[in-house]
Amino acid sequence: MMPSRRSLLALAPAALAAREAGAATEWRIVTEYPASAMPGEGIATFAGAAARLSGGALAVTPGFDAPDGLRSAAMIRAAAEGRVTAADAFTGALAGEGALYQLSALPFLTASAADTARLLRAARPAYARALEARGVTLLYATPWPATGLWSRNPVGGPEALRGLRVRTYDAASTAVMRAAGALPAQVSFADALPRLRAGELDAALSSGDGGAGARLWEVLPHFTVLDYASPLSLAFCGTAALQALPAPAREAVAEAARETEARQFRAILGRLAENEARMRANGVTVASGAPLRAALAAAAAPVLADWSARAGDEGAAILAAYRAG
Repeated sequence: MMPSRRSLLALAPAALAAREAGAATEWRIVTEYPASAMPGEGIATFAGAAARLSGGALAVTPGFDAPDGLRSAAMIRAAAEGRVTAADAFTGALAGEGALYQLSALPFLTASAADTARLLRAARPAYARALEARGVTLLYATPWPATGLWSRNPVGGPEALRGLRVRTYDAASTAVMRAAGALPAQVSFADALPRLRAGELDAALSSGDGGAGARLWEVLPHFTVLDYASPLSLAFCGTAALQALPAPAREAVAEAARETEARQFRAILGRLAENEARMRANGVTVASGAPLRAALAAAAAPVLADWSARAGDEGAAILAAYRAG
């Protein structure tokens, strides 16, 4: 149960006593994305809120750009084993953990922040259960701007996808791009950048949010608007680390998580327009993807059917709740 505002007021005396006794607990929360991307801003917000709400009894250090080489796909295990206390992981990269995590990155299911928020409401209990079963506790979710296609050259229509060496971010996008004639390579954002700079890839499926976009436009000066998906990252912490905290600090963590998620969904409003303005100011050509969307939607149909089969009754119930509004 989440704490009430009144209970949070009771945190201060205990937290102050802990701080004066030099008993601050140290946590580390990491992401594979830059500090100025949405997940980076989220972990920085959470770190500050946790320290403030605990009165300094909890010190949380954010780590950006895949510290220690840690990518999203490995973050659940890392947090469960205590190699990091907490992490923010892109859900599409967690597909190996179960079909549920692919949900928000499925092609053409979510096209706006409002869609993403509605899908999160429907799926949150399932996310929490799945994470708890792995020894981690859900903290908050971060929405991403809609995914598009960054490329070295213009991608004007479906024919331009044939043979295009494109970075994809999960199994679903890999299957969609392959069906559309491209040569996809599923790699993390951090691993994609060296390959793009080396000329091994021609394009990248990504929102290019914040500092991530700044790195992409160094080598990919074209962006095609696809509204392919508006996916989520999930932040979580090791359950053992959370349970080891005194009750006031646990309540501070819960409130910091709520504050962070609320901030993230406020920040996403208008973010796509901000990103596009930054792209154009830095010489990126932004083009409509209308000619591509129909081809990609057709390529996505069997991918969606496969996901539904693997997700079973739980997946069907989430989708029904999402579509019902």
